[in-house]
Amino acid sequence: AQYSGARLKVASSAPAFTFGQTNRTPAFLNNFPLGKVPAFQGDDGFCLFESNAIAHYLSNEALRGSSPQAQSQVLQWVSFADAEIIPPASTWVFPTLGIMQFNKQATEQAKEEMKKVLSVLNHHLNTRTFLVGERVSLADISVACSMIWLYKQVLEPSFRQPFPNVTRWFQTCVNQPQFKTVLGEVKLCDKMAQFDPKKFSDMQPKKDAPPKKDAPPKKEKAGKEGGKPQEKKKKEAAPAEEEMDECEAALASEPKTKDPFAHLPKRLRSRFIQTRESFGCLLANSNRPVMCLLLRSGFRLATLP
Repeated sequence: AQYSGARLKVASSAPAFTFGQTNRTPAFLNNFPLGKVPAFQGDDGFCLFESNAIAHYLSNEALRGSSPQAQSQVLQWVSFADAEIIPPASTWVFPTLGIMQFNKQATEQAKEEMKKVLSVLNHHLNTRTFLVGERVSLADISVACSMIWLYKQVLEPSFRQPFPNVTRWFQTCVNQPQFKTVLGEVKLCDKMAQFDPKKFSDMQPKKDAPPKKDAPPKKEKAGKEGGKPQEKKKKEAAPAEEEMDECEAALASEPKTKDPFAHLPKRLRSRFIQTRESFGCLLANSNRPVMCLLLRSGFRLATLP
């Protein structure tokens, strides 16, 4: 919307919108059956969900591409961001933010995948200022916003040094007034952030401890037959122990997952989030604790309900 001039009313906080409540109401689900955000509703009642669809609808010809060829190239790079950047970026960045468990093998693989992605971009941008045409398009907005947390968290100088064209292009984008209005100042990291087990532990939802069971009252020994009640008591105690084990198992923490995308939404099992501190809003799958890390574009931020 910063580029296209679309006028939007944002509903991202109470009382207009409370995540986990508003998006589960019958009225919301009637228009947006998945119960997810971002979600868009026009004055005429026209509704859209999914970031790319909303972005396309709210953009103008300059952002979408002025020719069939340019439009196809824009779509190519938007898809590139979804399929090639976001998955490895999620694997690498999420653990450094404490919202996903660290997996060394997956992280190393993600680094190699990002090197390939950066190489492709670096070659493409060798003779270009922007990804498509001579001006900012949806391609630049989508790809740049998909890389924000990479540059803020893990792409330290030594890692980004072989890809100067990408860094030059990225800084050109995020320093545009329209980007700054939404993102603020984007500072490139000086050192690669690492996984912090304590931060990860603090980010996990707290679970109530299973209630303690009162010990059964002790029975007095009954003369010579005192041994028999004790044996019976032991036999009666056994089911109590088994029941406690079942209770503990039911309330135990979820098992650790080897899949680094297990906590993510099914669609590519990845999305990005900006925290409330950074953007003043959250994106999330309604039944997952993991939030989206990066907003895909300025106007998509504006359309968050």
